[in-house]
Amino acid sequence: MQRVMIVGQPGSGKSTLARKLGQRTGLPVVHIDTIHWQSGWIERSRDEKTRLCLDVEARDCWIFEGGHSATWDNRMARADLLIWIDRSAPLRFLRVLLRTLLQHGKSRPDLPENCPELLANLPEFFRFMWRTNKSARAKMQQLVATAPSACRVVHLRSNRDTRNFLAGIGRSTGDVSHPAIDDIR
Repeated sequence: MQRVMIVGQPGSGKSTLARKLGQRTGLPVVHIDTIHWQSGWIERSRDEKTRLCLDVEARDCWIFEGGHSATWDNRMARADLLIWIDRSAPLRFLRVLLRTLLQHGKSRPDLPENCPELLANLPEFFRFMWRTNKSARAKMQQLVATAPSACRVVHLRSNRDTRNFLAGIGRSTGDVSHPAIDDIR
């Protein structure tokens, strides 16, 4: 395992899994939010995001969590493991609310500096989550369905699935010692 692609909707646990997987394997972790945003919640242009994603994807090793689906085909072609975290909308909304409340005024580790969690941003983000709920899930289903045969695909639907998956990862080698629950292939 050298290149891991993690996808899921907001609040599904992508960043947390990426950090834990990075600690277990020693692989460098890249969070899409550090590419999407600049300090002060300034959004990068689509072209700049694409260029930065392609730069990361060209590296030999990575755990890359998050969206920017414009580069998913390239990322998928290089990944040897695709993880889809597929959690219910009510749980994801609750998690986003809790992280906003718990991290209020602070920048999360998966965001650039000076991007503090703000309650004022929550209604707009919730609208985005609601508006894209079905279309984003469908896009991830399509990604999984078209993954190359050489790429292992894991579908995590619960905290238990995630714990079992992590328990099967070798601490320093990144080897998977046993199949995860709901390993698609």
